[in-house]
Amino acid sequence: MNKDQLIASAGQLRPVTAAATADYEARREAMAAELSRRMLARPDVDRLIGPGNREMLENNSRNMLRFMGSLFRNFEPVVLAETALWVFRAYRSHGFQISYWPANLDTTVAVLREQLTAESFASVYPSFEWLIVHNPAFVEFSDEALQSGPGEPSTPTPAHG
Repeated sequence: MNKDQLIASAGQLRPVTAAATADYEARREAMAAELSRRMLARPDVDRLIGPGNREMLENNSRNMLRFMGSLFRNFEPVVLAETALWVFRAYRSHGFQISYWPANLDTTVAVLREQLTAESFASVYPSFEWLIVHNPAFVEFSDEALQSGPGEPSTPTPAHG
């Protein structure tokens, strides 16, 4: 899969309904706190995130759910794909392991399923499923980026066209 195919697959996602977006936003902070609580309670958390990264995990929980909420309001496939790729590069460069994301996304989905209405969950789930399904592509792209040189990755700039 190349980046254009990844972006095209994101473009196939259906828009999240306004009602689901409102429900999600109303519960977002509580869901982020619960996501962090569950991830930090895992016995393998330090292996997943590397030493000294617990605060970064908590920031990731808040930022991911905030970012997804903004996408639900104004969906841009390029932004979803480029941001996911940036997150993988940036967090891996800080010691997060590739096994973190399946654990994190599965836990995220469980929290969403528990805290959102059934209708809201059904509307938002495909966006998280897209992240889960494309995890191998994110790993592949971030492997390439991390092997190409040291340093902090730059913030993504969406390419339109």
